[in-house]
Amino acid sequence: MRPSCQPFRIAGRSLIRLPGLLLAAMASGCAMTNAVPPTPASKVTDIAPEAVMEFVPVTRYGRYTLVELAPTAAQHDLLLQVVDVEVPGTLGATVGDALRHLVLRSGYRLCDEQSADLLALPLPAAHYRLGPVLLRDALSTLAGPAWDLQVDDGERRVCFIRGLGEAHTPHEPKPPEINRSAESPPLIREASP
Repeated sequence: MRPSCQPFRIAGRSLIRLPGLLLAAMASGCAMTNAVPPTPASKVTDIAPEAVMEFVPVTRYGRYTLVELAPTAAQHDLLLQVVDVEVPGTLGATVGDALRHLVLRSGYRLCDEQSADLLALPLPAAHYRLGPVLLRDALSTLAGPAWDLQVDDGERRVCFIRGLGEAHTPHEPKPPEINRSAESPPLIREASP
C-alpha cells in the first residue's frame, strides 16, 4: 500500500504543520526511561549543636524588605551610636558647652565636678562640627589626648580624668628638624677685627 499524500484532517481542518506534530510526538512518548536503582539507606548523621543556625525573628517591612526583630549594637551600647553634631556658633563656646550639646540626646550626662579644668577650655574651631562619628570617638576628640574617658553605665555618666602621663606637664612643641644631610657645608661667619 502506498501512503497517501493528503494532509491529516482533524475536525475538518488540514494540518500542514507536520514537522511540529512529529516533534511533539517524539517528545511525548518515544523517549526511553532508564530505571534508577534505589539508593541504599544512608546513615543518620548527628548534627553538631554549633552547626544549627540560631533562630532570628524577622518581619516584613515593605514589599521587599525583611527586618530583624532585635536591637542594634548601638542600642545595646549607647557609646556606639553615630552622631553628627554642629555646635552653635557662639563666640565664647567652651569644650564644656560642646560636650553638653553632644550628650544632650545621647542618654548620658556629664559629671562636671571631676573635669572642671577641661570644661572651661575654649572650643577649637576644628571642633565646631563633628561627624558622622561614633559617640565614644566624638567625646574623646572633644576632650583631647590629655584626658581619659570614663563611663559609668549604671548612672549613664561620662567623666574625663586627666591622664597620668599628662598630669601637669605643659605641652612643648618639638623644635623643627634640620636637614643635616645637605651636600653643601654650613656657612660660617668670621668676625671682623
